[in-house]
Amino acid sequence: MGKLVAISDLHVRYEENRHIVERLRPDEDDDWLLVAGDVGEMFEDIEWALRLLSGRFAKVVWVPGNHELWTPPDDPVALKGEARYRRLVEMCRGLGVVTPEDPFPVFEGAGGPAVIAPLFLLYDYTFRPPGTFTKAQALDVAEAAGVVCTDEFLLKPEPYAGAEDWCRARLAFTEARLRNELPPGVPVVMVNHWPMVREPTRVLRYPEFALWCGTEATEDWPRRFGAAAVVYGHLHIPRLIHHDGVPHQEVSLGYPREWQPRAQAPGRLVPVLPSEAVAGR
Repeated sequence: MGKLVAISDLHVRYEENRHIVERLRPDEDDDWLLVAGDVGEMFEDIEWALRLLSGRFAKVVWVPGNHELWTPPDDPVALKGEARYRRLVEMCRGLGVVTPEDPFPVFEGAGGPAVIAPLFLLYDYTFRPPGTFTKAQALDVAEAAGVVCTDEFLLKPEPYAGAEDWCRARLAFTEARLRNELPPGVPVVMVNHWPMVREPTRVLRYPEFALWCGTEATEDWPRRFGAAAVVYGHLHIPRLIHHDGVPHQEVSLGYPREWQPRAQAPGRLVPVLPSEAVAGR
């Protein structure tokens, strides 16, 4: 019986990471792979990685990270914001890769059945430093600390005025889908690039970076929508935590400078189902 496994933050512009992706393979032919964003920045790199993986795994489910949404000045695909995202979705559909715009698939393998809910939610600057009450105040604190996410320069939210406006639109769209399209009584695996709750950001080396890491609006979503597990990336701090009784698994590979000092071999696919963390709820 196939397993449900996950990875994120492949960042294939790094040659070392590209070699790791080239070696990623399922244990069994019917394994499913969740890819929780930040495959790369250049459109052709993202397509290369997803084409490779979709040819190996029975099903690949992808959600965008902030890096996929960047518009690098040297990318021949110069689309911005929503238009870039829609082009990525179109490319994924051509490869048979499931996106946040597609019907929620049901994993029937080991540990299942479970509905897989790929989410694209962005962030709204509500994970603010203590003592700040507005986005402007929080950005001032982050800038003073020398912490400004590259999104502020390369993530073009068009046609929205800002990332928080795009986030609000995605929240409304996604909440309606979860409310109306989830089959009753079937556990859900939520997949989002950014953490669904703030708790994982408490261990950031630079806590000001939490501004670009999610939204307070999803704090109750895992419990409200019956999540058996939440899979996320973005922080480059792979670990498992339990929040409000739900396991939240960070599955990132990260940059070579981050994974090279670790004792564990890089590129490990994280088991989501079956999983002791999920079974022990």
